Amino acid sequence: MASTIDITSYKGNIINGQFVTTPATRHSIDPATAEPLYEVPVAGREDLDSAVQHARNAFKSWSKTSFTERAKLMLQYADAIEANRDEIEKLLTQEQGKPLGLSNAEVGMALQWLRTFATMEVKDEVLEDTEERTIYSTFPPIGVCAAIVPWNWPILLGLGKVGPALMTGNVMIMKPSPYTPYCDLKLGELAMSIFPPGVFQVLSGDDSLGPWITAHPGVDMVSFTGSIATGKRVAESCAKTLKRYVLELGGNDAAIVCDDVVLDKCIPKIAMLSFLNSGQICMLCKRIYVHENIYDRFRDAFVEFTKNNIKTGGGFEEGVTVGPVQNKMQFDIVKDMYDEIQKQGWKTALDGKVRSDSKGYFVEPAVIDNPPDESRIVVEEPFGPIVPLLKWSSEQEVIDRANSLETGLGTSVWSKDLGRAERMARQISAGSVWVNSHFDVAPNVPFGGHKESGIGMEWGIEGFKHYTNSRSLWVWKNIFE
Repeated sequence: MASTIDITSYKGNIINGQFVTTPATRHSIDPATAEPLYEVPVAGREDLDSAVQHARNAFKSWSKTSFTERAKLMLQYADAIEANRDEIEKLLTQEQGKPLGLSNAEVGMALQWLRTFATMEVKDEVLEDTEERTIYSTFPPIGVCAAIVPWNWPILLGLGKVGPALMTGNVMIMKPSPYTPYCDLKLGELAMSIFPPGVFQVLSGDDSLGPWITAHPGVDMVSFTGSIATGKRVAESCAKTLKRYVLELGGNDAAIVCDDVVLDKCIPKIAMLSFLNSGQICMLCKRIYVHENIYDRFRDAFVEFTKNNIKTGGGFEEGVTVGPVQNKMQFDIVKDMYDEIQKQGWKTALDGKVRSDSKGYFVEPAVIDNPPDESRIVVEEPFGPIVPLLKWSSEQEVIDRANSLETGLGTSVWSKDLGRAERMARQISAGSVWVNSHFDVAPNVPFGGHKESGIGMEWGIEGFKHYTNSRSLWVWKNIFE
């Protein structure tokens, strides 16, 4: 019988398989109403020290468990989440703001990820095998890992770190974003009855907790998803103890649309993948380059589809695509970008607006019509429902423009001519490049960024290896004969 949870009750952080209360508590905000949510713990240094010590003790035995045993427990954990998924999805919409259908998709993806991770094993590689010797490349776990989880996809991106860490024999301390602590605490609560104490712990805290984790000498590896600016601070802090890290940072993805596309085949997907989750996904279409031969027709059809099919509202409303911006800090950043429209004299193809008739953080989609390449809307990632359309004329020109920024997370190329599209795609500097799609991810496919969009990869066997050390093992066979 799977464990069940009460999503309205928070008993403490999860340390060594127990609830641990803290003297201080805090709460986050429902972004649809700006009303306070439930009180959650605020971890202190002593809580982190305790979690690290318990993790180090648990690592001694967990690192020696078999792959089969780890996989069995991972599947049990997925089943426990699935048994509670309705409550978790509602809680996710409440704390993050995303439409309930998207919460359903996120939880469904997380379950698929965990169940796939349970089938993925990093095996020894034989580099040489002769009568005299065998040389292996082996991949032992690193030790105590920490997951610093963002607020836009707290379940998928949290469990997307926990799964590979545990399956490779590490132990994990997960730190949710202070903006979205609720689901991750509940995921830790469900794990208490499945994994041995100390293997998977969850600490909710304030803005001090992340720097404490990255500086802690007992933490061996940090997986961080968040902004480029914060990622640089994480790397600087980790360097002081030479701890390993993986950084999945911001993007400003280009979508390159060639002049041979069928508009009604590609526009629905491009539009949805521009405004999904209110633009608060690092791998959405953020700069849409459209060939000059079809630019006007594409622009008009894109705007028409957006007006008729992309509704803004609360996450529990029917048919909503664009929910509230998740928090006031991000809301103010998006508002500032909308203020730039008039200040810079950008031409709008679709006049978005910041809603003033609601207590929540609602912003309606905006489409900017061919702004200059040096515009803020082109060079900065707004992380909101506003996108520029830009004209291009030659392949090399648009490839250079797509590659011109310091980000390189994802890019897509859209064309009926697959040879042309793949030729262009292979010239893009980004961790993921799609032909006739965008934002495709899978648990068995590595995911990460080039340039300032990150260091290292997550998911896939390559991502698993980032939770391991590389060790060469030389076995000489005949020395005592």
